[in-house]
Amino acid sequence: MNPIQRRQALVRTASLLAAAAAAAPLAAMAQPASAGKSAGLAPVKLALIESLSGPFANTGEAVYRNLMWAIERVNARGGVTTAQGKRLLQLERFDNKGQTEESLLMLRSAIDSGAHFVLQGNSSSVAAALIDALNKHNEREPQRRVLFLNYSAVDPILTNELCSFWHFRFDAHADMRMTALMQLVAEDKQLQRMYLIGQDYSFGQAVLREARRQLGERRPDIAIAGEELHPIGRIKDFLPYAAKIKASGAQAVLTGNWGNDLTLLVKAAREAGFDGRFYTFYGNALGAPAAMGEAGIGKVVAVADWLPNTPTPESAEFYRAFRTRFPRPQDDYVHMRMQLMIEALAQAIDRARSDDALAVARQLERADVTLAGQRGTMRAADHQFQQPLVVGVMDRQGAPGVPFDVEGSGYGFRVVRQISASDAAMATTCQMKRPG
Repeated sequence: MNPIQRRQALVRTASLLAAAAAAAPLAAMAQPASAGKSAGLAPVKLALIESLSGPFANTGEAVYRNLMWAIERVNARGGVTTAQGKRLLQLERFDNKGQTEESLLMLRSAIDSGAHFVLQGNSSSVAAALIDALNKHNEREPQRRVLFLNYSAVDPILTNELCSFWHFRFDAHADMRMTALMQLVAEDKQLQRMYLIGQDYSFGQAVLREARRQLGERRPDIAIAGEELHPIGRIKDFLPYAAKIKASGAQAVLTGNWGNDLTLLVKAAREAGFDGRFYTFYGNALGAPAAMGEAGIGKVVAVADWLPNTPTPESAEFYRAFRTRFPRPQDDYVHMRMQLMIEALAQAIDRARSDDALAVARQLERADVTLAGQRGTMRAADHQFQQPLVVGVMDRQGAPGVPFDVEGSGYGFRVVRQISASDAAMATTCQMKRPG
């Protein structure tokens, strides 16, 4: 399917789902977070639309902790400034159960609750549907416009063919992450056979497509030993997949899998006796290091916007502060980009002196924020956040460069490559339609 056909399919699906959601009864809204309630001016409402139940509930709850911590930091310094005065931020939870249709119902509930800002990320298919629905809503009801802040949905099409004035992405998209990973793949001269596996939806398909393209350009000598897409969130036993990987003779696996689909895949590979490398987008958390254990040392590679062992004093202090706020090992899942996203939103509201979506969007287009030594800026042309990337390799806690482990596993990630924001940047094909 070419890019035009992909775009048409995504838009067609999103349009049908948006129409269905508009006709359906409103779903009940989840209980709001206590943070952000104020006895003075009404808070600025932020709506988190995410999987808070089902197979990916752990990812949704991890996102919620990150956002809550970021919002607590903003509120601790007095909140944001509007023309009416200081206002706190308030985060409300909307469980989409991992379903696109449910996400659109939750979007309507969020808008009806008074939220001007919607936050989502753990599915590019959901993100595409939300973008389409918000484009239509904001044109139809300009007095109730809403912005979409995306922290993890990384299908490149979302800031290219599907780019929208109302959508801002704060994660590096899949092609940017792949380019970073390929720096290490290109240097591994012993690697001759690689297996590609991913979740069967827009993001997983984009990862495998870009992997093939970049391997062809940078390491045409590497044979693709196998290529597989599997249903997202439905596979309980990955041993058959792991057996195929081992039988293929692959020396490494490249995957964009996340959540339980990654943890179970890694665990199955270990049980099947596969001893090759895993080049991953998300192998640094949510159970993957513990699942791999000793077998993952030196073999699990992850790309991220930031890692706890990023070698700066500011980074170490930032990570310790998160662990103090959330001391349980299973709650250890912190992402700098989510913190920078909330900082950018607060900065934009302060500059606009309003929580009006249009006024804030115009300021968010020129966001420039720094936290714990990490700086990010928003590119107005496509609303793709520009920030450094790092690549890490799994090792035991206490090894050189690994003062911190993750999730109490005893394993952490040593940073082996730091990529500047300018080097991580990629061209865009976005032709953004802006409000008059």
